Amino acid sequence: MRPVGLEGIDDRRQLARTLSALERGEVEAAALSRSLAGRLGRAHVVGITGAPGAGKSTLVHALLGAWLARGQRIAVLAVDPSSPITGGAVLGDRVRMGEHGANERVFIRSVAARGHLGGLARSTRAMVDVLDAAGFDTIVVETVGAGQSEVEVVQVADTRIVACPPGLGDAVQSIKAGILEIADILVVSKCDLPGAQGTAHDLRDMLHLRPGGGVGAWVVPVLPVRYDDAAAIGLLADQIEAHATAAGSGRRLAMGVTQGQAQGSAPTGATTGPAGDHPPDPHATRVAAFIAADAYVRALGIRLVHAAAGTVTLAITLEPRHVNFNHTCHGGVTFSLADTAFGMAANAFGTIAAGIDTHMTFAHAARVGDVLLARSQEISRSRKLATYRVDITREADGLLMCSFTGTVFITEQPHTLSPPQDTM
Repeated sequence: MRPVGLEGIDDRRQLARTLSALERGEVEAAALSRSLAGRLGRAHVVGITGAPGAGKSTLVHALLGAWLARGQRIAVLAVDPSSPITGGAVLGDRVRMGEHGANERVFIRSVAARGHLGGLARSTRAMVDVLDAAGFDTIVVETVGAGQSEVEVVQVADTRIVACPPGLGDAVQSIKAGILEIADILVVSKCDLPGAQGTAHDLRDMLHLRPGGGVGAWVVPVLPVRYDDAAAIGLLADQIEAHATAAGSGRRLAMGVTQGQAQGSAPTGATTGPAGDHPPDPHATRVAAFIAADAYVRALGIRLVHAAAGTVTLAITLEPRHVNFNHTCHGGVTFSLADTAFGMAANAFGTIAAGIDTHMTFAHAARVGDVLLARSQEISRSRKLATYRVDITREADGLLMCSFTGTVFITEQPHTLSPPQDTM
């Protein structure tokens, strides 16, 4: 991979080349993020997500006009579906934002999802770091059309906006956990269409069932928006600014989810708690007990690397018994590794969490001798549901092999582990 540095990212052409190199994998994302560390945290990152057809791109276009009128410099990362012919971005988002694309204070970049789960592209977090270091005031991350479990934007954005068009479905649909629960601001898009008032009512009802509801005393607003209504767009821009004041900027850095931390390799060897006189982490203690009680996991050779609240890292060294007829890692083994990290992270809080939805995508094949690390990270949690993302990387070089997302139903039933029985 090419060496990285800070040179030239303030120039638009060089900035575009750097982002292209990241997207193509020609620059090592973790090293680039580390090299930019001293210039990060100034920009406010606004994530805009929602179902396909919710009007996200049109909303971004309208906000660009409002922000430009306020003297801001804005960058947009628009995650597009991948072309089935070229594998690149379809560029539908660029079409809707074209009016502002020539403005010297606006930088718009389309990024192909390329099968990556979570609503973003694999390189999005590193791209946000580059744009932050380049000095933009606001960075907009627009997700590809997202479903309920595609909530990776929560790891990147300081302010999360969920666009909800009229006709979400019945009232039950509007209170389902997942994408709606990550919102700092809920926007009823296309509010001139029939059903907009009912959608706004359902969303407000949903907020009453949602614990917390934001940062500190922040109350999540539900804003009906018509994109040609300057007053409504101005109110939305005011609410984004107010949330920025309440939540601050650079939340992704405080969460420890820069690209290098998210995809970097973890230390080998089980760590079940801090060393010294400190008591062991109860989450790590539970995960160690889960592995001891799970004959299937032990039979595969999965071992614990690290565990804490909301996160578990597991490892497996691939042996001949783990490969398929093509001499690459069997998909069932990879899925078992990811699913185990997912399930153990969700259950480490002490009550039974049952998986209800999972998705997995594969990027590279693994072979005998490779050490694979599965890092599960909690993305969102409510009283009844929690969503997790698992990245499986190759320990030798940090290459992302596959990604996994899953949602669990949280019960109130405590774990009652039986004494481990070695049946192998």
